[in-house]
Amino acid sequence: MESARLAVFAPVDSTARVEAVVRRLTDAISLGLLADGEQLPSEAELAARLGVSTVTLREALMALRQQGMVETRRGRGGGSFVRLPSGLDPGALLRGYAAEELRDLGDHYAAIAGAAARLAAQRALPSDLAPLLRSMNEMNELAGTTGTTGAEQDGRLRRLEGRFHVEIAAASQSARLTQEEIRLQADIGGLLWLSRDEHHEMAKRHLLDQHRAIVEAILAGAGDQARELAERHVLDAVDHLIELRLRLQEE
Repeated sequence: MESARLAVFAPVDSTARVEAVVRRLTDAISLGLLADGEQLPSEAELAARLGVSTVTLREALMALRQQGMVETRRGRGGGSFVRLPSGLDPGALLRGYAAEELRDLGDHYAAIAGAAARLAAQRALPSDLAPLLRSMNEMNELAGTTGTTGAEQDGRLRRLEGRFHVEIAAASQSARLTQEEIRLQADIGGLLWLSRDEHHEMAKRHLLDQHRAIVEAILAGAGDQARELAERHVLDAVDHLIELRLRLQEE
């Protein structure tokens, strides 16, 4: 996950920098790229890595504290610490999208996911593939676990799914693709998980099979196949998501 974390702390865009820092860190926390309870770098170091002033960074951290995403502790061992948000309700988010918006967003996401998978197959180093394989194995293990509730399992699988796709983008060696993948996962990743709810166990197994096929294509260096599989993976989920949105519209 190191390449993905490097993308999290890469310099932000030059416009609306407070908002850009808030968005970057919010997305990373929501996806679990920054772990719950993890201490962020010092203000000076974090500002330097993000390419912003310390004033800008402090404003962003203040906004994150107000959102409950960051906690600041004083004294020895103090600093800014990540707080994982709770109470995610993808169903409520889905009602905010029209079917046409979901289709357009899905087309964009499929293009990004496909390009990232193709480049990962061409460029990935063994060190890039290790986190990807680890995330895939964790998803497989979690899917077979009976010691967690359905909601707990789905929440962890959702975060692992997001991390899996971010790690594919990181393996592409493209910082811009990785940052866009993080943004899209934060926007639509939780919604895409809703498409697995119908016939839940069957859908979950299909999801894991798709992951395995994408990884196998990347490992084989088959760029075109990896792209096609990644695009289909996203578009299948979007098709189911649009069906769900239309059913909600009829209620």
